[in-house]
Amino acid sequence: MAKMGRPKTDTKGVMVRVSESMLQSIDDARRNEADVPTRPEMIRRMLADWLDEKSQREK
Repeated sequence: MAKMGRPKTDTKGVMVRVSESMLQSIDDARRNEADVPTRPEMIRRMLADWLDEKSQREK
């Protein structure tokens, strides 16, 4: 598993506002992970999974 913490320096920060219900869903998903990632890490994982699934569907 990748080390948690600050992302690589070749990244860009993104400010995102989410509803309370979406934040609760993210927190629920975090608690289901073995390593209980931070919110930003969980959002990165969710986005990476979504992008991977999307690219698989487009093949």
